Amino acid sequence: MLPKLGKVTDFSGIPDTPHSSDIGLLEALAADLTALDYSVAGVAAHLGEPAYDALGRDQLVPALLATRGDDTPLCVLIRLWLLAEPVPAEQLAAALPLTGIGGLLSLGLVEGVLAPGTVDSAEATGVSESTGTNLAPADATESKGPNGHAMLQASVDLRPYSWSDESGTPNLWVASDLAAHQRRGVLRKDHVLGIGQASLTLAQSVIRRRVARALDLGTGCGIQAFHLLRHADHVTATDISVRALAFTRFNLLLNADVLDVNRSQLADRVTLVEGNLLEPVADARFDLVVSNPPFVITPRRPGESAADQFTYRDGGMAGDDLVATLVRTLPDILAPGGTVQMLGNWELRDADDGGTDPDGGAAEVGGTDSDGGADPHPDWTVRPRNWVPNGVDAWFIQRELADPYLYTETWLQDASESRDRNGYVEQYGAYLDDFAARAVSAIGFGMIWLRRPADGRTRSLFRFEDVTHPIEQPIGPHLAAAVERVDWLTVAQAADDVGAAHLIVAEDVTEERHARPGAEHPGVILLRQGAGLRRTNLLSTELAGFVSACDGELSAAQIAGALAALLGHDDSPQEARSFTSQLLDEVANLVTDGFLLPDRGEQ
Repeated sequence: MLPKLGKVTDFSGIPDTPHSSDIGLLEALAADLTALDYSVAGVAAHLGEPAYDALGRDQLVPALLATRGDDTPLCVLIRLWLLAEPVPAEQLAAALPLTGIGGLLSLGLVEGVLAPGTVDSAEATGVSESTGTNLAPADATESKGPNGHAMLQASVDLRPYSWSDESGTPNLWVASDLAAHQRRGVLRKDHVLGIGQASLTLAQSVIRRRVARALDLGTGCGIQAFHLLRHADHVTATDISVRALAFTRFNLLLNADVLDVNRSQLADRVTLVEGNLLEPVADARFDLVVSNPPFVITPRRPGESAADQFTYRDGGMAGDDLVATLVRTLPDILAPGGTVQMLGNWELRDADDGGTDPDGGAAEVGGTDSDGGADPHPDWTVRPRNWVPNGVDAWFIQRELADPYLYTETWLQDASESRDRNGYVEQYGAYLDDFAARAVSAIGFGMIWLRRPADGRTRSLFRFEDVTHPIEQPIGPHLAAAVERVDWLTVAQAADDVGAAHLIVAEDVTEERHARPGAEHPGVILLRQGAGLRRTNLLSTELAGFVSACDGELSAAQIAGALAALLGHDDSPQEARSFTSQLLDEVANLVTDGFLLPDRGEQ
């Protein structure tokens, strides 16, 4: 059994969260939502593509306009939970007949609209943040509807969620706190984040292999746990926030039928644990760890406590120490062959310069972006390289780079802190002072993959690269294929057997040749990937000739030998060996990047 730390062990009735102790009500709600087709496809079809896409940008107005005058049951739910607009209680009761208004109140999903002038909370003022209009009639507290409420408003955001994988396209619902664009004021410090772009990025990047035990570290509302349950026998979900664990429990039980979870025996497949970072699972071992941790770099203030921090994004550590700590320690809880996939920020500091692989070898680094452009910032790989424990496989892919000003604006806007001008100015200055104290010139964001090598295996992958252009999604299957190629190549190189391989060009690869007008030969030859990470590789004439011959018929050594003879590099055995060796090193890079693949007989 995993240790369970913290004061709370039952997360079914945490204040200001959805309650999940009444299994019958959860089953009724799931049935009602299914009957109305309250799904991604159903909502998109009802609103129309432009209005639905705008919701993904946190823009409510197109959907508000699209639903004007529409009192159909599905539209009532859209207005209630996606647009955070009050709805008539009688309409909501008709839309969800099995759950009923009493059931919704008991579950903590709705609340009565307060009359104008009544101030209990920022969310319950009766004023629409999106329109600025008064939404509560003067007699809103009179008993005019079911359970004494004429109008009801959302207590949470409850939205459809779906994805496609080899097992199908599940339709689920996710409850979280109302977001900044749905409510008034600055977010509460223990805000539970919903489905954001970062969580989607992580879900799309995870390599989905069958595992016995998986860990969702910092589960939030449980999105990653949803995905893990599709290919893990048991999932442990941890968080420092009991409110987050309450939302996760509610979401798991609401979607139990789709997730193959027994509502009465949740612990058979899921363990929910309160605790910070690795503390609650230090004695456990996992085959897969997935984490979207609170990695946002936030200025520290003297005397601040956890209650002063936005728990969903601020891990309470200075700079990028939280991400560094996780990279250093997560391999300790991996089973042999186990992997970590997470997101993170890292600082680029003016003092950063080149380094070496912690194991003593030359590090593979990305000093330019994938299109070959020069990077004006310090080497971003220096700090992350030194975080990785000796012997651990690592792959960092930097997806974005922001200067301190843009980074500051992004995260102050995230929690609506820009609405208080004086506070905004003070916080903005604190961010800049904090970055200046460490000579930070930029902040990187990206994906991190770590692996504890299986028993008897050594490190085979230690890569840091920039991929800032659009990539194929989901990217997880392509990352899995890349790891398999690297493992194959490591074994082949150790046996000095790369030359014996028969290689083929990947199906998504195309070649471009560019020449000056009238030139006899091209001056630039490029290979481009149409799938996966969509890399571009600049080829020499010799390497281009090699790739053009890779149809699986000849071995790599045979092709290299033919090119040596054709290009006059075979005047002596030594010259031929040198040419072949250098060419096969370049070929190995093309295999690593996925331009060339071992043929099916070699895999």
